[in-house]
Amino acid sequence: MTYIEAVDYILQQLPMFTRIGGAAYKADLSRTIYLCEKLGNPHLAFRSIHIAGTNGKGSIASFLASIFMESGAKTALFTSPHLRDFRERITINGELIPQDFVAKFIQENKFSFEIIEPSFFEMSFALAAKWFSEQKVDIAIIETGMGGRLDSTNVVMPELSIITNIGLDHQQFLGSTLAQIAREKAGIIKPNIPVVIGEHQPETDSVFIEKAFEANASIYWADEMINIENFSYDFENDVLKLRLKTSSGNVFDLNSPLAAEYETKNIKTVIAAIEVLKHLGYSLTDSMIIDGIRNVIHHTGLKGRWQILSKNPLTVADISHNEPGIGELTKQVGKMRYDHLHFVLGMVSDKDSHAILKLLPKEATYYFCRPNIPRGKDAYQLAAEANEFGLHGNVYSSVEEAFSAASASASSSDMILVSGSAFVVAEIV
Repeated sequence: MTYIEAVDYILQQLPMFTRIGGAAYKADLSRTIYLCEKLGNPHLAFRSIHIAGTNGKGSIASFLASIFMESGAKTALFTSPHLRDFRERITINGELIPQDFVAKFIQENKFSFEIIEPSFFEMSFALAAKWFSEQKVDIAIIETGMGGRLDSTNVVMPELSIITNIGLDHQQFLGSTLAQIAREKAGIIKPNIPVVIGEHQPETDSVFIEKAFEANASIYWADEMINIENFSYDFENDVLKLRLKTSSGNVFDLNSPLAAEYETKNIKTVIAAIEVLKHLGYSLTDSMIIDGIRNVIHHTGLKGRWQILSKNPLTVADISHNEPGIGELTKQVGKMRYDHLHFVLGMVSDKDSHAILKLLPKEATYYFCRPNIPRGKDAYQLAAEANEFGLHGNVYSSVEEAFSAASASASSSDMILVSGSAFVVAEIV
Protein backbone atom coordinates (compact mmCIF):
# COMPACT_ATOMS: atom_id res chain seq x y z
CA MET A 1 0.00 0.00 0.00
CA THR A 2 1.33 3.45 -0.93
CA TYR A 3 0.92 6.52 1.25
CA ILE A 4 -1.57 8.00 -1.22
CA GLU A 5 -3.64 4.82 -1.03
CA ALA A 6 -3.43 4.84 2.76
CA VAL A 7 -4.63 8.44 3.03
CA ASP A 8 -7.44 7.75 0.58
CA TYR A 9 -8.51 4.83 2.77
CA ILE A 10 -8.27 6.95 5.94
CA LEU A 11 -10.29 9.83 4.56
CA GLN A 12 -12.85 7.91 2.54
CA GLN A 13 -13.42 4.63 4.38
CA LEU A 14 -13.23 5.62 8.05
CA PRO A 15 -16.07 7.75 9.47
CA MET A 16 -14.59 11.21 10.02
CA PHE A 17 -16.42 13.67 12.27
CA THR A 18 -14.81 16.73 10.71
CA ARG A 19 -16.24 15.72 7.32
CA ILE A 20 -19.61 14.09 8.05
CA GLY A 21 -20.44 15.12 11.60
CA GLY A 22 -22.33 13.10 14.20
CA ALA A 23 -22.50 9.90 12.15
CA ALA A 24 -18.79 9.46 12.83
CA TYR A 25 -19.03 9.96 16.60
CA LYS A 26 -18.31 6.81 18.61
CA ALA A 27 -19.47 7.37 22.19
CA ASP A 28 -17.38 4.73 23.97
CA LEU A 29 -13.77 3.61 24.27
CA SER A 30 -14.17 -0.05 23.27
CA ARG A 31 -12.70 0.29 19.77
CA THR A 32 -9.77 2.39 21.00
CA ILE A 33 -9.05 -0.15 23.76
CA TYR A 34 -9.23 -3.00 21.24
CA LEU A 35 -6.86 -1.27 18.82
CA CYS A 36 -4.39 -0.32 21.55
CA GLU A 37 -4.39 -3.87 22.98
CA LYS A 38 -3.79 -5.30 19.52
CA LEU A 39 -0.85 -2.91 19.13
CA GLY A 40 0.62 -3.79 22.53
CA ASN A 41 -0.84 -0.82 24.43
CA PRO A 42 1.65 1.70 23.01
CA HIS A 43 -0.14 4.60 24.76
CA LEU A 44 1.25 3.36 28.09
CA ALA A 45 4.86 3.32 26.87
CA PHE A 46 5.51 7.07 27.14
CA ARG A 47 4.80 9.93 29.51
CA SER A 48 2.08 12.33 28.46
CA ILE A 49 0.17 15.50 29.24
CA HIS A 50 -3.55 15.36 28.42
CA ILE A 51 -5.52 18.46 27.40
CA ALA A 52 -9.29 18.96 27.13
CA GLY A 53 -11.50 22.04 26.96
CA THR A 54 -13.68 23.99 24.57
CA ASN A 55 -11.12 26.46 23.18
CA GLY A 56 -7.37 26.95 23.37
CA LYS A 57 -6.33 23.29 23.37
CA GLY A 58 -4.22 23.58 20.23
CA SER A 59 -2.38 26.69 21.36
CA ILE A 60 -1.70 25.30 24.85
CA ALA A 61 -0.54 21.96 23.45
CA SER A 62 1.79 23.70 21.01
CA PHE A 63 3.22 26.06 23.64
CA LEU A 64 3.92 23.12 25.95
CA ALA A 65 5.48 21.08 23.16
CA SER A 66 7.70 24.01 22.20
CA ILE A 67 8.88 24.46 25.80
CA PHE A 68 9.71 20.76 26.10
CA MET A 69 11.59 20.93 22.80
CA GLU A 70 13.65 23.78 24.21
CA SER A 71 14.51 21.51 27.14
CA GLY A 72 15.96 18.95 24.74
CA ALA A 73 13.18 16.42 25.30
CA LYS A 74 12.06 14.26 22.41
CA THR A 75 8.57 15.72 22.26
CA ALA A 76 5.50 14.26 20.57
CA LEU A 77 2.38 16.24 19.75
CA PHE A 78 -1.08 14.90 18.87
CA THR A 79 -3.60 17.58 17.87
CA SER A 80 -6.59 18.14 15.62
CA PRO A 81 -7.87 19.11 13.16
CA HIS A 82 -5.27 19.23 10.44
CA LEU A 83 -5.42 22.03 7.90
CA ARG A 84 -3.56 20.76 4.84
CA ASP A 85 -1.85 17.44 5.56
CA PHE A 86 -3.30 14.63 7.69
CA ARG A 87 0.15 14.16 9.22
CA GLU A 88 0.02 17.60 10.86
CA ARG A 89 -1.90 15.85 13.65
CA ILE A 90 1.02 13.61 14.61
CA THR A 91 4.52 15.05 15.06
CA ILE A 92 7.74 14.52 16.99
CA ASN A 93 9.95 17.55 17.52
CA GLY A 94 7.95 19.31 14.83
CA GLU A 95 8.51 16.58 12.23
CA LEU A 96 5.45 15.00 10.61
CA ILE A 97 4.90 11.28 11.00
CA PRO A 98 6.61 9.61 8.00
CA GLN A 99 4.48 8.67 5.04
CA ASP A 100 5.83 5.12 4.94
CA PHE A 101 4.92 4.57 8.61
CA VAL A 102 1.34 5.65 7.91
CA ALA A 103 1.09 3.37 4.88
CA LYS A 104 2.55 0.38 6.74
CA PHE A 105 0.24 0.94 9.73
CA ILE A 106 -2.87 1.03 7.56
CA GLN A 107 -1.78 -2.01 5.56
CA GLU A 108 -1.05 -4.08 8.68
CA ASN A 109 -4.25 -3.14 10.50
CA LYS A 110 -6.76 -2.82 7.68
CA PHE A 111 -8.34 -6.18 8.49
CA SER A 112 -8.92 -5.12 12.10
CA PHE A 113 -10.40 -1.81 10.94
CA GLU A 114 -12.89 -3.65 8.77
CA ILE A 115 -13.95 -5.82 11.72
CA ILE A 116 -14.38 -3.17 14.44
CA GLU A 117 -15.08 -0.15 12.19
CA PRO A 118 -13.19 2.52 14.15
CA SER A 119 -13.70 6.19 13.50
CA PHE A 120 -11.07 8.27 11.77
CA PHE A 121 -10.11 9.80 15.13
CA GLU A 122 -9.83 6.44 16.91
CA MET A 123 -7.53 5.17 14.17
CA SER A 124 -5.50 8.39 14.22
CA PHE A 125 -4.87 8.16 17.95
CA ALA A 126 -3.83 4.50 17.71
CA LEU A 127 -1.48 5.39 14.86
CA ALA A 128 0.03 8.25 16.87
CA ALA A 129 0.48 6.11 19.99
CA LYS A 130 2.20 3.39 17.98
CA TRP A 131 4.65 5.84 16.38
CA PHE A 132 5.35 7.69 19.63
CA SER A 133 6.04 4.37 21.35
CA GLU A 134 8.36 3.06 18.66
CA GLN A 135 10.26 6.36 18.62
CA LYS A 136 10.62 6.25 22.43
CA VAL A 137 9.53 9.85 22.95
CA ASP A 138 10.26 11.51 26.29
CA ILE A 139 6.88 13.24 26.52
CA ALA A 140 3.74 13.41 24.41
CA ILE A 141 1.31 16.32 24.49
CA ILE A 142 -2.11 14.82 23.74
CA GLU A 143 -5.13 16.94 22.80
CA THR A 144 -8.61 15.48 23.06
CA GLY A 145 -10.80 15.55 19.99
CA MET A 146 -14.16 16.26 21.59
CA GLY A 147 -15.30 16.01 25.18
CA GLY A 148 -13.03 13.96 27.38
CA ARG A 149 -14.71 11.12 29.25
CA LEU A 150 -15.41 9.12 26.08
CA ASP A 151 -12.71 10.64 23.90
CA SER A 152 -10.32 8.12 22.33
CA THR A 153 -7.35 9.80 23.94
CA ASN A 154 -8.74 9.15 27.42
CA VAL A 155 -6.95 5.80 27.62
CA VAL A 156 -3.66 7.58 28.38
CA MET A 157 -2.32 7.79 31.94
CA PRO A 158 -0.79 11.28 31.93
CA GLU A 159 1.59 13.07 34.22
CA LEU A 160 -0.78 16.03 34.23
CA SER A 161 -4.28 16.79 32.98
CA ILE A 162 -5.31 20.24 31.74
CA ILE A 163 -8.81 21.57 31.11
CA THR A 164 -8.68 24.92 29.34
CA ASN A 165 -12.20 26.31 29.66
CA ILE A 166 -15.83 25.36 29.10
CA GLY A 167 -18.11 26.87 26.47
CA LEU A 168 -21.24 25.86 24.62
CA ASP A 169 -20.07 23.67 21.76
CA HIS A 170 -20.99 20.17 20.53
CA GLN A 171 -24.10 20.32 22.72
CA GLN A 172 -25.72 17.47 20.78
CA PHE A 173 -23.03 15.16 22.20
CA LEU A 174 -21.76 16.76 25.41
CA GLY A 175 -24.84 18.36 26.98
CA SER A 176 -26.87 21.53 26.77
CA THR A 177 -25.43 23.37 29.79
CA LEU A 178 -21.94 24.39 30.82
CA ALA A 179 -22.13 22.07 33.83
CA GLN A 180 -23.07 19.09 31.67
CA ILE A 181 -20.26 19.82 29.22
CA ALA A 182 -17.84 20.27 32.12
CA ARG A 183 -18.71 16.79 33.41
CA GLU A 184 -17.69 15.33 30.07
CA LYS A 185 -14.45 17.31 30.00
CA ALA A 186 -13.77 16.39 33.65
CA GLY A 187 -13.71 12.77 32.57
CA ILE A 188 -9.99 13.14 31.81
CA ILE A 189 -9.22 13.69 35.50
CA LYS A 190 -7.46 10.49 36.64
CA PRO A 191 -6.86 9.08 40.13
CA ASN A 192 -3.94 10.77 41.90
CA ILE A 193 -2.94 12.75 38.79
CA PRO A 194 -2.97 16.56 39.19
CA VAL A 195 -5.20 18.71 37.00
CA VAL A 196 -4.86 22.37 35.98
CA ILE A 197 -8.07 24.27 35.18
CA GLY A 198 -7.52 27.23 32.88
CA GLU A 199 -10.37 29.47 34.02
CA HIS A 200 -12.65 29.86 37.01
CA GLN A 201 -16.27 29.67 35.82
CA PRO A 202 -19.17 29.79 38.31
CA GLU A 203 -21.19 27.17 36.42
CA THR A 204 -18.36 24.62 36.24
CA ASP A 205 -16.01 25.06 39.21
CA SER A 206 -17.97 22.71 41.47
CA VAL A 207 -17.98 20.03 38.77
CA PHE A 208 -14.19 19.98 38.64
CA ILE A 209 -13.79 20.18 42.41
CA GLU A 210 -16.12 17.20 42.90
CA LYS A 211 -14.42 15.11 40.23
CA ALA A 212 -10.94 15.93 41.55
CA PHE A 213 -12.04 15.01 45.09
CA GLU A 214 -13.43 11.67 43.89
CA ALA A 215 -10.17 10.92 42.09
CA ASN A 216 -7.92 12.18 44.90
CA ALA A 217 -6.39 14.45 42.26
CA SER A 218 -4.77 17.75 43.23
CA ILE A 219 -6.56 20.60 41.47
CA TYR A 220 -4.88 23.87 40.45
CA TRP A 221 -6.49 27.00 39.02
CA ALA A 222 -4.44 28.99 36.53
CA ASP A 223 -6.35 32.14 37.52
CA GLU A 224 -5.01 31.80 41.06
CA MET A 225 -1.48 30.72 40.19
CA ILE A 226 -0.66 33.26 37.49
CA ASN A 227 -1.29 37.00 37.31
CA ILE A 228 -0.85 38.88 34.05
CA GLU A 229 0.51 42.26 35.06
CA ASN A 230 0.38 43.83 31.61
CA PHE A 231 0.39 43.01 27.93
CA SER A 232 0.71 44.92 24.69
CA TYR A 233 0.83 44.35 20.96
CA ASP A 234 3.78 44.81 18.68
CA PHE A 235 2.01 44.40 15.37
CA GLU A 236 5.02 45.65 13.44
CA ASN A 237 6.71 42.41 14.47
CA ASP A 238 3.50 40.38 14.94
CA VAL A 239 4.20 39.73 18.61
CA LEU A 240 2.15 39.74 21.80
CA LYS A 241 4.25 41.05 24.68
CA LEU A 242 3.20 40.19 28.20
CA ARG A 243 4.54 40.23 31.72
CA LEU A 244 3.15 37.74 34.18
CA LYS A 245 3.90 36.79 37.76
CA THR A 246 3.53 33.37 39.34
CA SER A 247 2.16 32.77 42.82
CA SER A 248 5.72 31.84 43.84
CA GLY A 249 6.90 35.33 42.86
CA ASN A 250 8.62 34.47 39.58
CA VAL A 251 8.23 37.12 36.87
CA PHE A 252 8.26 36.36 33.14
CA ASP A 253 8.53 38.78 30.23
CA LEU A 254 7.26 36.82 27.25
CA ASN A 255 6.98 37.44 23.51
CA SER A 256 4.42 35.29 21.74
CA PRO A 257 4.14 35.07 17.94
CA LEU A 258 0.54 34.01 18.56
CA ALA A 259 -0.43 37.63 18.95
CA ALA A 260 -4.16 37.71 19.75
CA GLU A 261 -5.33 38.84 23.17
CA TYR A 262 -7.11 35.52 23.73
CA GLU A 263 -3.69 33.86 23.84
CA THR A 264 -3.04 35.57 27.20
CA LYS A 265 -5.46 33.08 28.79
CA ASN A 266 -3.74 30.18 27.08
CA ILE A 267 -0.27 31.33 28.11
CA LYS A 268 -1.45 31.76 31.69
CA THR A 269 -2.62 28.14 31.66
CA VAL A 270 0.65 26.99 30.13
CA ILE A 271 2.74 28.69 32.82
CA ALA A 272 0.48 27.25 35.55
CA ALA A 273 1.00 23.80 34.05
CA ILE A 274 4.75 24.32 34.00
CA GLU A 275 4.68 25.31 37.68
CA VAL A 276 2.91 22.04 38.53
CA LEU A 277 5.29 20.03 36.35
CA LYS A 278 8.23 21.55 38.22
CA HIS A 279 6.72 20.26 41.46
CA LEU A 280 6.57 16.84 39.81
CA GLY A 281 10.31 16.96 39.17
CA TYR A 282 10.55 18.31 35.64
CA SER A 283 13.54 20.58 35.04
CA LEU A 284 12.08 23.38 32.95
CA THR A 285 14.08 26.58 33.34
CA ASP A 286 12.95 30.15 32.81
CA SER A 287 14.97 30.39 29.61
CA MET A 288 13.31 27.24 28.23
CA ILE A 289 9.91 28.75 28.95
CA ILE A 290 10.75 32.13 27.42
CA ASP A 291 12.31 30.57 24.32
CA GLY A 292 9.55 27.98 24.01
CA ILE A 293 6.84 30.65 23.94
CA ARG A 294 8.80 32.76 21.44
CA ASN A 295 9.56 29.82 19.13
CA VAL A 296 6.18 28.07 19.21
CA ILE A 297 5.40 28.53 15.52
CA HIS A 298 8.95 27.66 14.49
CA HIS A 299 8.90 24.47 16.56
CA THR A 300 5.37 23.24 15.90
CA GLY A 301 4.20 24.91 12.68
CA LEU A 302 0.93 25.96 14.33
CA LYS A 303 -1.35 27.86 11.95
CA GLY A 304 -4.73 29.52 11.95
CA ARG A 305 -4.57 31.31 15.32
CA TRP A 306 -4.79 35.00 14.43
CA GLN A 307 -2.43 34.16 11.59
CA ILE A 308 -1.39 37.28 9.72
CA LEU A 309 -1.18 36.41 6.04
CA SER A 310 -0.27 39.88 4.80
CA LYS A 311 -0.21 43.49 5.95
CA ASN A 312 -1.19 45.42 2.86
CA PRO A 313 -4.06 45.12 3.48
CA LEU A 314 -3.95 43.47 6.89
CA THR A 315 -5.19 39.93 6.23
CA VAL A 316 -5.83 37.52 9.10
CA ALA A 317 -6.97 33.90 9.24
CA ASP A 318 -8.40 32.48 12.46
CA ILE A 319 -10.04 29.10 13.04
CA SER A 320 -12.51 30.34 15.69
CA HIS A 321 -15.73 28.44 15.07
CA ASN A 322 -17.94 28.49 18.17
CA GLU A 323 -19.66 31.15 20.25
CA PRO A 324 -16.92 31.66 22.88
CA GLY A 325 -14.16 31.57 20.28
CA ILE A 326 -15.90 34.01 17.96
CA GLY A 327 -16.58 36.25 20.96
CA GLU A 328 -12.84 36.47 21.65
CA LEU A 329 -12.10 36.98 17.96
CA THR A 330 -14.50 39.92 17.61
CA LYS A 331 -12.91 41.55 20.65
CA GLN A 332 -9.56 41.27 18.92
CA VAL A 333 -10.92 42.71 15.68
CA GLY A 334 -12.35 45.63 17.65
CA LYS A 335 -8.84 46.57 18.76
CA MET A 336 -7.50 46.82 15.22
CA ARG A 337 -7.21 49.94 13.11
CA TYR A 338 -8.64 49.74 9.62
CA ASP A 339 -10.96 51.67 7.34
CA HIS A 340 -13.29 48.81 6.46
CA LEU A 341 -13.56 45.14 7.36
CA HIS A 342 -13.97 42.46 4.69
CA PHE A 343 -15.07 39.19 6.32
CA VAL A 344 -14.72 35.88 4.44
CA LEU A 345 -17.15 33.71 6.39
CA GLY A 346 -18.02 30.03 6.16
CA MET A 347 -19.28 27.49 8.68
CA VAL A 348 -20.17 23.85 9.12
CA SER A 349 -23.80 22.87 9.24
CA ASP A 350 -23.97 21.50 12.80
CA LYS A 351 -22.78 24.67 14.57
CA ASP A 352 -25.16 27.09 16.27
CA SER A 353 -24.88 29.70 13.54
CA HIS A 354 -27.29 32.13 15.20
CA ALA A 355 -25.20 32.22 18.38
CA ILE A 356 -22.18 33.11 16.25
CA LEU A 357 -23.80 35.52 13.81
CA LYS A 358 -25.21 37.70 16.57
CA LEU A 359 -21.64 38.47 17.68
CA LEU A 360 -20.27 39.58 14.31
CA PRO A 361 -19.75 43.24 13.35
CA LYS A 362 -22.56 44.69 11.26
CA GLU A 363 -20.42 47.31 9.55
CA ALA A 364 -18.35 44.72 7.67
CA THR A 365 -18.81 43.48 4.10
CA TYR A 366 -19.32 39.71 4.11
CA TYR A 367 -18.16 37.15 1.59
CA PHE A 368 -20.22 34.04 2.29
CA CYS A 369 -18.83 30.68 1.23
CA ARG A 370 -19.02 26.98 1.96
CA PRO A 371 -15.95 24.98 3.05
CA ASN A 372 -15.28 22.07 0.75
CA ILE A 373 -16.41 19.27 3.07
CA PRO A 374 -19.74 17.40 3.30
CA ARG A 375 -20.53 19.16 6.60
CA GLY A 376 -20.09 22.57 5.00
CA LYS A 377 -23.06 24.89 5.50
CA ASP A 378 -24.72 26.07 2.33
CA ALA A 379 -23.46 29.59 1.62
CA TYR A 380 -26.88 30.87 0.53
CA GLN A 381 -28.45 29.60 3.73
CA LEU A 382 -25.65 31.19 5.75
CA ALA A 383 -26.17 34.50 3.95
CA ALA A 384 -29.91 34.39 4.61
CA GLU A 385 -29.36 33.74 8.30
CA ALA A 386 -26.73 36.48 8.46
CA ASN A 387 -29.14 38.98 6.90
CA GLU A 388 -31.44 38.45 9.88
CA PHE A 389 -28.67 39.87 12.06
CA GLY A 390 -27.90 42.82 9.79
CA LEU A 391 -24.87 41.19 8.16
CA HIS A 392 -24.74 41.75 4.41
CA GLY A 393 -22.62 40.65 1.51
CA ASN A 394 -22.47 38.34 -1.48
CA VAL A 395 -22.38 34.57 -1.87
CA TYR A 396 -19.45 32.85 -3.59
CA SER A 397 -19.07 29.37 -5.00
CA SER A 398 -15.91 28.55 -3.06
CA VAL A 399 -13.69 29.81 -0.27
CA GLU A 400 -11.02 30.65 -2.81
CA GLU A 401 -13.45 32.73 -4.87
CA ALA A 402 -14.68 34.55 -1.76
CA PHE A 403 -11.14 35.28 -0.63
CA SER A 404 -10.16 36.51 -4.10
CA ALA A 405 -13.17 38.84 -4.18
CA ALA A 406 -12.32 40.24 -0.75
CA SER A 407 -8.70 40.75 -1.78
CA ALA A 408 -9.77 42.55 -4.94
CA SER A 409 -12.19 44.82 -3.07
CA ALA A 410 -10.05 45.75 -0.08
CA SER A 411 -7.89 48.86 -0.08
CA SER A 412 -4.49 48.89 1.58
CA SER A 413 -5.97 50.49 4.71
CA ASP A 414 -8.74 47.89 5.06
CA MET A 415 -8.72 44.54 6.87
CA ILE A 416 -9.59 41.08 5.55
CA LEU A 417 -10.62 38.41 8.05
CA VAL A 418 -11.05 34.73 7.15
CA SER A 419 -12.88 32.74 9.85
CA GLY A 420 -15.92 30.77 10.98
CA SER A 421 -14.42 27.30 10.54
CA ALA A 422 -11.04 25.59 10.53
CA PHE A 423 -12.02 24.19 7.14
CA VAL A 424 -12.44 27.65 5.66
CA VAL A 425 -9.03 28.67 6.96
CA ALA A 426 -7.50 25.43 5.66
CA GLU A 427 -8.32 26.43 2.10
CA ILE A 428 -6.45 29.73 2.46
CA VAL A 429 -3.35 29.26 4.62
